[in-house]
Amino acid sequence: MSEALYDLVIIGGGPGGYVAAIRAAQLGLKTACVEGRGTLGGTCLNVGCMPSKALLQSSEKFVDASKHFAAHGIKADVKLDLDTMLARKDKVVDDLTKGVEFLLKKNKVDYIKGWGAIPKTGEVLVKGESGEQTLKAKNILIATGSESTPLPGIETDEKQIVTSTGALSFKKVPEHLVVIGAGVIGLELGSVWSRLGATVTVVEFLDRVLPGMDGETAKLAQRVLTKQGLKFKLGMKVTGAAKSKGKVKLTMESVKKGTTEELEVDAVLVSIGRRAYTKGLGLEELGVKMERGVIQVDDHFQTSVPGIYAIGDCIPGPMLAHKAEEDGVACVETLAGQKGHVNYALVPGVVYTHPEIACVGKSEEALKEAGVEYKVGKFPFSANSRARAMGESDGQVKILSDATSDKVLGVHIIGPAAGELLSEAVAVMEFGGSAEDIARTCHSHPGLSEAVKEAALAVAGRAIHM
Repeated sequence: MSEALYDLVIIGGGPGGYVAAIRAAQLGLKTACVEGRGTLGGTCLNVGCMPSKALLQSSEKFVDASKHFAAHGIKADVKLDLDTMLARKDKVVDDLTKGVEFLLKKNKVDYIKGWGAIPKTGEVLVKGESGEQTLKAKNILIATGSESTPLPGIETDEKQIVTSTGALSFKKVPEHLVVIGAGVIGLELGSVWSRLGATVTVVEFLDRVLPGMDGETAKLAQRVLTKQGLKFKLGMKVTGAAKSKGKVKLTMESVKKGTTEELEVDAVLVSIGRRAYTKGLGLEELGVKMERGVIQVDDHFQTSVPGIYAIGDCIPGPMLAHKAEEDGVACVETLAGQKGHVNYALVPGVVYTHPEIACVGKSEEALKEAGVEYKVGKFPFSANSRARAMGESDGQVKILSDATSDKVLGVHIIGPAAGELLSEAVAVMEFGGSAEDIARTCHSHPGLSEAVKEAALAVAGRAIHM
């Protein structure tokens, strides 16, 4: 049993934890980051955002080579080498996790390998392969992230009935894959395997895809994905999954009608959301306030127990890596005597399907519910010269602004590079800008960003190219 004293010990080395550790070290705090996975980066780098984006990129190139190169005068005999594709994905992950470890070392953060728990305030007990050690800490930050939410009655094996983790590593392309849940993760991973040749059926309990997103944008997304080959069964509840002779028999029930049906498939992805991961930390014994498994914190990220803080997926708010990073920076800046702050109203969200779907701020449904009078400006990518030259004309930019002040209230984009185009809107909204501000800003030509400008012009009914 060894002891060490730190200003801050962070439990969890994901985007929230490692970013908080680096910022804390920059501010002069003696910092340790405890991670039991064996590699840094958390779910995001290891089995989430980054490996899925690597496969999305590879599968998109496969579709381009198979179906679209000919239109550009390029002839190719294309064959899928899944092993190489998966190996590339693994290398991307390995490079990124090693990069994070280098950053911690560069910033003089102690990286402690092992699983952390809090036996009492001011102490973190780390259980690693080489034994146990106790870290003394003036402050403790919980950044343990989240895990896939299980579906009652369906047991995953990460081979045939999988979570997002198993869906990153199928040994062969399933002939028929069912995705349970039409959220971000389900649509992204469903797109990957559909592009590689699987029949993909998405089963969703609600009567729409992408719950919580702007309704019109979600409908456009479903239309585009259907055109790409994905099939949707909406308003359906999955009641069971039985494995037999290499297949999985799913039983489903219509939410509205109560009728039942069965579907025999090769693999099932359970993707109904994520839940906070706080197992083994000892929070209940310490008296840390929690609601439905989520740690409750004040405006400075402190839990109900002084000296213990929490950020990221294990506290309320959107479960997004960039939100966790902002939490981490704001938390440690406050600890160091600065003014940490996160504007949760402007946390962007992106779905990395093809085309991408990106949003920030309020949806039309939210504005209507709140009784806010608003104006709408839309511009289709089919009228954008760069998008047409790229052969990427699906989708639109939609801007919602206050009917009186013209302040931008929400921006919803489905189209090429939507996630990158959204950044302009986030910046404008952060400064309280108007649609007129975007419309009066010179955008480069020919560029995809001109669609954002045109949508802003359309708010006032004066789009030029439509």
